[in-house]
Amino acid sequence: MATTAHPYTPAQILWPATPRGVHQARHSLERRLAEWGRPDLAPVAGLVLTELMTNACQHAAVEGRRTGVSVLPVPGGVRIEVHDPADLAAGEPTVRAAPPEDERGRGLALVDTLTGHRWGVTDRDGPGKVVWAVCADPES
Repeated sequence: MATTAHPYTPAQILWPATPRGVHQARHSLERRLAEWGRPDLAPVAGLVLTELMTNACQHAAVEGRRTGVSVLPVPGGVRIEVHDPADLAAGEPTVRAAPPEDERGRGLALVDTLTGHRWGVTDRDGPGKVVWAVCADPES
């Protein structure tokens, strides 16, 4: 994971910070990947988006604010950006080892594995941060 001043794209779509919003965003991603001729990326990219949005809803939600998502084609795959209203000063997302009995706490470890360590966090203009991940063919 990298915390960088990596450029980001302003949120293309705003979703409710709810489980329904996560579900809607995942289906939107799957449709976009099909339009781009990359439905093969949908299972992994959908899971990565679900984990990043769920983290934003659980740990960074602010009443009345939505979670932004940008999906961008990159060589060999797709870059997913999840914009949330919590600043990095409030705590940076990190991979942690959850004890076997915990029902939560494995999301970023899963994202890290599925993306081949191609994810990170960046500040954005205004309040909040962007958590991004790249889902691509293994050789990309």
